[in-house]
Amino acid sequence: MGAVDLKQYIADVPDFPQEGILFRDITPLLAHPEALAAALAELEERARETRPDVIAGIESRGFLFGMPLAERLGTGFVPIRKPGKLPRETLRESYSLEYGENTIEMHRDAVRPGQRVLVVDDLLATGGTAEAAANLVRRAGGEVAGWLFLVELAALGGREKLAGAPVHSVLVY
Repeated sequence: MGAVDLKQYIADVPDFPQEGILFRDITPLLAHPEALAAALAELEERARETRPDVIAGIESRGFLFGMPLAERLGTGFVPIRKPGKLPRETLRESYSLEYGENTIEMHRDAVRPGQRVLVVDDLLATGGTAEAAANLVRRAGGEVAGWLFLVELAALGGREKLAGAPVHSVLVY
């Protein structure tokens, strides 16, 4: 397989989910087998650099990349979900988005003390979601080994919120 220009598989959707937001839609990439394979290979290379014990994926698109990475790296997978979706005792963290507020949860026992956790999501914008996920990992006693994203919107400054561990992005806009 030759080099694949992954950016050609990211669709720009203006004014979604609200006016003034330029949404970067990854679904064309997911639908194209060669682009998806290339994206997973790039993500896997960066994930291996962090030497994680477990991968935490942020709902929902972080699941799409986190699960195959966990399988490829031989680690466990921890889902970080919207409130009310996990059946056992959870830790909860609220945060601000570029267009509102949100909350995420993780099972209290999903991360063991001292585990190195790679936090995975599809996109880094303002960093609020990723920072909240890292707070959950730390509250459970884990160590954030790094953050991994398919797409980063550099102008929104999210990387600056994510201190103390490497931040890896495959595509930067």
